Amino acid sequence: MYDEEYRDKFEAAGITYFYTLIDDAVARVMRSEGGFVWALKNYDGDVMSDMMATSFGSLAMMTSILVSPAGYFEYEAAHGTVQRHYYKHLKGEKTSTNSVATIFAWTGALRKRGELDQIPELVRFADLLDEATLETIESGKMTGDLALITTIPDVQKLGTEEFIMAIKETLDSKMNA
Repeated sequence: MYDEEYRDKFEAAGITYFYTLIDDAVARVMRSEGGFVWALKNYDGDVMSDMMATSFGSLAMMTSILVSPAGYFEYEAAHGTVQRHYYKHLKGEKTSTNSVATIFAWTGALRKRGELDQIPELVRFADLLDEATLETIESGKMTGDLALITTIPDVQKLGTEEFIMAIKETLDSKMNA
């Protein structure tokens, strides 16, 4: 497929293509400073993207956008820690689950729906919720996974519900501005 459909386009753009097995891809990515596009089969992509997200911060901040050949979109969140947190929740223990990836998956889907149906208010809402989420974190209000890795001084580590309510407060102020 590459030779028939893409070789000339890649060469014209100065892009190099090569096929490699997943174990070689892992080694290359771990040594790399970036500068490449990485296309993987679904399962390999799931595992490798989770690894990269964890390497650079928090798996709970990562979302995926899947696009089918027919042009259908799916927005999803990575949830490497949710099962463990759910078991804690069932025991009545407080959790500090980072819900950013879930929020971004929803805002991505809402934004796409707004674009497809030409509903600018829905696109605006999705944009404002994204902004409110980031502003909440940047203000120092965050879940425990982020509190462990941030350089923001004087952070406020919030539980799951507290974090969502902090985002809601920021969103409310943005929507009323």
